[in-house]
Amino acid sequence: MKEDFLHYLWKFRKFDTLNLKTAQGEIITILKTGDYLELSGPDFFNAHVMIGNQKWAGNVEIHIKSSDWYLHNHENNPAYKNVILHVVWENDTAIFREDNTEIPVLILKDYVEKEIIANYNALISPKTWISCEKQIKDIDDFVFKSWQERLFFERLERKSSFIYQLLEETNRDWEAVLFCLLAKNFGLNTNGTSFLQIAKSIPFSIIRKESFEIENLEALFFGSASLLNAEKEDVYFKDLKFRYFYLMHKYQMERTFVEPVQFFKLRPDNFPTIRLAQLASLFHKTQNLFSKVNNLKSLESVYNLFNVSASDYWKNHYQFDKESPKKAKSLSKSFLDLIVINTIIPIQFAYSSTLGQPITEDLIDFMNEVAPEKNAITDKFISFGIQSKNAFESQTLLELKNEYCNHKACLKCVIGVELLKNN
Repeated sequence: MKEDFLHYLWKFRKFDTLNLKTAQGEIITILKTGDYLELSGPDFFNAHVMIGNQKWAGNVEIHIKSSDWYLHNHENNPAYKNVILHVVWENDTAIFREDNTEIPVLILKDYVEKEIIANYNALISPKTWISCEKQIKDIDDFVFKSWQERLFFERLERKSSFIYQLLEETNRDWEAVLFCLLAKNFGLNTNGTSFLQIAKSIPFSIIRKESFEIENLEALFFGSASLLNAEKEDVYFKDLKFRYFYLMHKYQMERTFVEPVQFFKLRPDNFPTIRLAQLASLFHKTQNLFSKVNNLKSLESVYNLFNVSASDYWKNHYQFDKESPKKAKSLSKSFLDLIVINTIIPIQFAYSSTLGQPITEDLIDFMNEVAPEKNAITDKFISFGIQSKNAFESQTLLELKNEYCNHKACLKCVIGVELLKNN
């Protein structure tokens, strides 16, 4: 038995509400279960109940055992002074207020049908992947789509916390925030942390000043990534190395630790050399990038703005001093789709939130244009009959799995609650 199940029972009145009595024998009539705010303090605020002939308005606290009151030190917390009813599964001790009056107790297990408990146990029992894998495809389409919208914005809110952190670190410079976020996502999963450290190690004021010479940007990026430390005969390598040490001296920059970038198991087009060169090309080509990114409303506009390639040297190189067949190293549409998902949409959401100007429908429309991600999680949902048609839907499934299913939070999930309500 878990406490969140008791919260569910109380919130939705999934028990016999007609014959309730306190453990002390007084009749209980629930007028209002209260507001389930999931904040610190009592579980349900502003509940209204009749106990005997007396109407009470106040808070309801819920525990598995009544002795949990003392286990959690509620007797010393002023927030619990207004508790009018203690709802428990087992009543193993009496709980008293400061004035030595006993808090009324409702023993919930005496009023819950065995079928409801069995349905709950069936839902949370171990499955091969998620608890509702056999039932999820049968959820009402309207309920599922409404829940997906909530999941989508919960995901954006979580991503925004990192953006707000960057905003503080950059003295509220949105251009610098975008630079850091783009760098992280250009590095993908393998080099994202290293690329973010590179971006943080270079003040964006220097990027602004040096962006007119792409070689200087490449020198800063490759030098910060420790990719210019060796001795090579390559003329371009030597030029970048000279520029890097000159710029370090010019701006009195100090070397900071950056995790080594990785090449192992990466396709050549995802080598850190290529991605850093493309990032340099983007900031060389486009000034005031944030204002342009913030106004993007369609996938086509993204492809136009990010239509950049690595500089000429990289047309026949993937690494320094190693020539390869000539090929333009442009940003692919599939890569830019990831940039939309992980950079453009989150930063647009965060910026509009700071202004108090929600753009929820615009973001959903934007994401509906983007192809769905293909990964182990989305593939597994397909096997349960849940197919993503676009990135909006695939993102919500990632949020559902990682933030709800993995934590067995079925009773905080609309799908789990719906399944129990229908049983």
